[in-house]
Amino acid sequence: MADAQTANLCTQIILSQFGPLTAKVASILLTRGRLTLSRIVHLTSLKPRTVSASILVLVQHNVLWHAKSGEGEVFEVNIEECLVRLRFGRFVWQAGQLFGDEGAQIVQLVLDHGKLRPPDIISELSYGDAKLEAVYTQAIHSLVTASYLKPSTILSHISPRDKRIRYENEEKAKINGFPTAKELREARETAEARLKREEEEAEKVGLKRKAKEQNGPRSKRKVVEEEDVVDPTVYFRVNCEKFNIHIRNTLVTKAAKERYNEGAAVVLQATLKVTESKQKNVSDVRTEPVSVSNIAVSLSDQEGLASGLVLKTKNPSNTACIKDYLGMLSSADNPTMAGRASAFISFGGSKVQVEFETICKRLRRRVLESVTRERHGTEGVRILRLLMDTGKMDEKQISKVVMVPPKDVRPLLALMSAESLISSQEVAKSSDRNPSRMFYLWHVDLPKAYSVILGNLYKTLYNIGVRRQVEQEEPMLRAVLEKRERTDVSQDEQGLMSRLELDMIKEWEGKQEKLTVLEMRVEESVFILRDLAVFEY
Repeated sequence: MADAQTANLCTQIILSQFGPLTAKVASILLTRGRLTLSRIVHLTSLKPRTVSASILVLVQHNVLWHAKSGEGEVFEVNIEECLVRLRFGRFVWQAGQLFGDEGAQIVQLVLDHGKLRPPDIISELSYGDAKLEAVYTQAIHSLVTASYLKPSTILSHISPRDKRIRYENEEKAKINGFPTAKELREARETAEARLKREEEEAEKVGLKRKAKEQNGPRSKRKVVEEEDVVDPTVYFRVNCEKFNIHIRNTLVTKAAKERYNEGAAVVLQATLKVTESKQKNVSDVRTEPVSVSNIAVSLSDQEGLASGLVLKTKNPSNTACIKDYLGMLSSADNPTMAGRASAFISFGGSKVQVEFETICKRLRRRVLESVTRERHGTEGVRILRLLMDTGKMDEKQISKVVMVPPKDVRPLLALMSAESLISSQEVAKSSDRNPSRMFYLWHVDLPKAYSVILGNLYKTLYNIGVRRQVEQEEPMLRAVLEKRERTDVSQDEQGLMSRLELDMIKEWEGKQEKLTVLEMRVEESVFILRDLAVFEY
């Protein structure tokens, strides 16, 4: 069951992509939690056949989980899978950058259908052309090998929370007597390891070994070799985690460019590129160690690295420039706690590792500070940074340190507390807990602050979708768009449409572009707060 803002946004996404009937079924599941088919039919007042078809569509597109319970088979909305649909356009673009037009077409087709088998993908895109079949077969093999497509199994349709609870109960049943805290912790760890092992084994289903016969060059005997081929009987779906890695790496590179310069961003991007194949998901604490020579090889054709540095030598080598940039990114000139907290990489000896945990915490804090600056100005940011660095403080201490008069600090603290950017802690002077005899200490509750900001971002995304829908449903514009879709008009828009109609379409496209750009910016903040929230606060 989701909160109001998340439920509204998910319903709006499903409405725009699957229609009103499917959105009605999803809305009931989002507000009521997991339900059986009979309960969904009763609450939606739809025909059982319509509800079954809607559920089938949502399961096909991985938006619904289903599981067995005492009441029968129950259904539950996979909220993360629903929200990630806002990034599908970016996934297709990224696939095109990595695997060309063929990879983009395959990813788009799989996203349109939820999950597909390789023969179905090839037959849909090749139109019976043998050359195109070979090209798309190779593209599918590359996508599966690089884990951009992953197999869809029965386990992927069951909520991980249900499997985790079941595995924990099985481990607890093996304990004799009253379990201790250590035994309960070991049971949870064993259940988590079992769940992770099952997921890794399920992802290996898509490839199988096949014998390949080749004639030896100097022998008449046939040499039998084995190669990995894509299993044609397995259904594949898009691995969103793999595409999220590219979004995270782009944000990290962008942060380095804003902090230092273009050269530092290029070196950091090359470091990430070298280890990209070994990055599995956004929960990686850091990258695999990579040597400076590997980074230098990937930047061998890069020119102008020295332009971002002030050096004594006139023509320094690329390797020397890379080492200087790595020293900057690792905060080698500031070997303190503050320096390590602001570093992008750890550079020890000749090995380099990008510290995702440190960077992601800093990115999330930057979002919190930007929201505070927008609503409460620089004084609010100074108070926020003070409380995050020092912990709990009372009003008089805050006023003295941030150098703001008490008469201005008091209302500002109240406003920031009302928006959950900061929180208060009551400390009683006496046992009767009289409000007049209490200390009130202010502090930053990061989980609460991030949760409230994330809810506001969901509300903004929902409002953007509603605004787009309202703009498109305007009667005159709708008539013009319907005329534009006619076959004869689409072939000659300039000749068969009036100047007024063309101006209306141009104005509407401009509004759509602005709303899309705004949606991408808000979604980027959502990615930082939700998808990068895999580390401790």
